[in-house]
Amino acid sequence: MTGYLTTHVLDTARGCPAKGIRIDLFRLEGESRQHLVALVTNEDGRTDQQMLPAETFEQGTYEIVFHAGEYLDATGVAPEAPRFLDVIPIRFGMSEATHYHVPLLLSPFGYSTYRGS
Repeated sequence: MTGYLTTHVLDTARGCPAKGIRIDLFRLEGESRQHLVALVTNEDGRTDQQMLPAETFEQGTYEIVFHAGEYLDATGVAPEAPRFLDVIPIRFGMSEATHYHVPLLLSPFGYSTYRGS
């Protein structure tokens, strides 16, 4: 089996997929942080392509950065200065060649993630 990475963002406050969230993926090696891809979530809260497809999959440490503040602004959540949740980084390791799914459950004042399938 070959490995690959996907994500999904759900707006738990509104009860719907989070469309239009800008996402960046980085690979981490020590103090080095390499930007791999920038994507935006679609109508289903997913990206139109795998974040890290099998052709470029490598075991290691990664970081997904969800630009949640832009999304919250666009959906009419009252702005704060500074916004409580703006940029949400999720760091995780991929130790085997399998499907990794790292979703984000988002509300204006909280979020959670897990290793999905």
